[in-house]
Amino acid sequence: MTRNKRVGAVAAVALTAAALFLIFLFRPARLVLCSADTGRVYRTWDAYDGMTFSVEFVHSVNKSPVCDIFEVRDRKIWAVATRYSAFGAGVQTEIEEGQTLSYDEDGAMVVSGFDLSFPKLSYIVGTVSDHILSIQGEEISLRELCGKNAAVVFEVR
Repeated sequence: MTRNKRVGAVAAVALTAAALFLIFLFRPARLVLCSADTGRVYRTWDAYDGMTFSVEFVHSVNKSPVCDIFEVRDRKIWAVATRYSAFGAGVQTEIEEGQTLSYDEDGAMVVSGFDLSFPKLSYIVGTVSDHILSIQGEEISLRELCGKNAAVVFEVR
């Protein structure tokens, strides 16, 4: 191979690599809900900084509703708040530094001020009661979408 052909081949490879890098860097982020066991993708949504979603369920131990609220930031999932209506085993009973306790219009307790991010957020879908995903104005039954007792993962890709 002549010198000119080698330079041309190296330049072509470098340009291709740069183009692929830029495509990867600027591709739109997606919030993905998938099976923790098989990786099967159940659903995806456009993800952007400031996007919020929540997962509501009946706590398996204290049998009261809990709603975990999350926000997408920097291609990670951040805990924003937790809303619950009864103290009991398995729910937060103390406010940690930086957190606040307030009450919503229905009298439910809302703990906010978490500084906690998740590269992957895992749930096991209820068998007795459902997990309801609220996202972009839609309420989705995770039992209907993923199945009872399904191990599921949310992640930003």
